Amino acid sequence: MNIGLFGGTFDPIHRGHIALARAARERCKLSRVLFVPANIPPHKQLQPPSGFAHRYAMIALATAQEKGFLPSLLEAPCDAAAPASRKDKSQAEKPNYTIDTVKRLKQTLKPSDRLFLLIGIDAFKDIAKWHRAEDLFRECAFLVASRPGFSLADVANALPASLRPRQEVTRPFHKQAAAGDLVLTGATIHLLSDVYQAISSTAIRQAAAAGKPLLRFVEPAVGDYIKKIGLYKGR
Repeated sequence: MNIGLFGGTFDPIHRGHIALARAARERCKLSRVLFVPANIPPHKQLQPPSGFAHRYAMIALATAQEKGFLPSLLEAPCDAAAPASRKDKSQAEKPNYTIDTVKRLKQTLKPSDRLFLLIGIDAFKDIAKWHRAEDLFRECAFLVASRPGFSLADVANALPASLRPRQEVTRPFHKQAAAGDLVLTGATIHLLSDVYQAISSTAIRQAAAAGKPLLRFVEPAVGDYIKKIGLYKGR
């Protein structure tokens, strides 16, 4: 079975996220795509994200009609995912590193299952800075949503130094758009072209705070949830 793992803040989940997941499902015949909202994102945020329960609820609403798309509690806060007797307040304050999430998920999979990590290219360009990035490439293949302006060489050069091809190898690919597959020793990357949508979660939050329509950004059920809860009012 091929399984996709799509992590992020999802504050809120929007049509660009769904488009990426659909393209990934088609490209690699994914039986399931797990949407994993981070409790504490490891990368610094301008402001704390909305509550985990709200972001999880929006994912459930956005994916309800999509075959094989599932919200996941893999990075849920301890008080939401564990019985009271096993709560650990110190653990709840630790960032959610993707390598830990991947390893935890793989403990529940069969040896024959294949895991694919879904990610946008803007996040991928900083992948070498991620916690235990080299280990992450050994644990799963990557499905990267490309966009205009990135070349195949840019993708290769974003890899951790230990996995990065020599400059003389990547030089011919500076003018080649980031598309197709990049298979290297220790890293497999499938590039998804024509799925990029210029949608910003920040812009959605600003629009919601101003009371503007959201339907071109998010699924109707998500827009209704944001409006009913008043989720981004006052931001």
